[in-house]
Amino acid sequence: MDYLANFTLSKTGFVGAVFIILFILERLFPVAKWLGGPARVVKNLALSLFNFIASPLIVIPITAFAASHVLEWRPAIWSGWQGLALDLLLLDLWIYWWHRINHIVPFFWRFHEVHHLDETLDTTSALRFHFGEVVLSSLVRALVIFILAVPLSSVIVFEALVLVSALFHHSNLRLPAKFERAISWVIVTPSIHWVHHHAVRRDTDSNYATVLSVWDRLFGSSNPTRRTPDMLIGVEGRRERGLVGLILKPFQR
Repeated sequence: MDYLANFTLSKTGFVGAVFIILFILERLFPVAKWLGGPARVVKNLALSLFNFIASPLIVIPITAFAASHVLEWRPAIWSGWQGLALDLLLLDLWIYWWHRINHIVPFFWRFHEVHHLDETLDTTSALRFHFGEVVLSSLVRALVIFILAVPLSSVIVFEALVLVSALFHHSNLRLPAKFERAISWVIVTPSIHWVHHHAVRRDTDSNYATVLSVWDRLFGSSNPTRRTPDMLIGVEGRRERGLVGLILKPFQR
């Protein structure tokens, strides 16, 4: 298990480096004006701190338990690099549907709405999730790991891929229009995901993909709305809350 511990540590270092780089670049080359100031950044990072604490206490044990008690049915061909690629594809498909369910089922939306109440988008938004949503996600993912017999190494790689993707498509980094349009056919870009955070419910309930943008086109949830620098971000009819208010939000009527 030492190599998995080192693998996990490397993942954390890599994601941290990507966060710092994008955090700096989006402030040098922004698309939209900034709202909320430093207090907003501190609030988002404080929310992420709860998840950082919950990870080794709850998320990692749940994931490790599921990976060590999987159904033993995978064929030998589903291993190595091709196995990893298939695992990543299936996990990305799973997270698409999990994200979509979070918008459909009111109980799950109570937790996911905390992420959407942010009225500005940047790299810190990618880390802003209620710890209740993180725990619920880990429980559902554990079932997927158990059924598909996904090895822990594939899960760790997928986590790194998801975190880097989220940092990228939440970022306020200005990209060359032709370049972003080209890569958006393959991966989720800021211009795609910002529409998902538009404070208009019909736009919020679309563009659910996390890594590969193909899932929205395939399952009819792709949105033709174009992002604009002055696009209103948040939840339609709702306003942002303070840190305590966000923590308590899912448990209030």
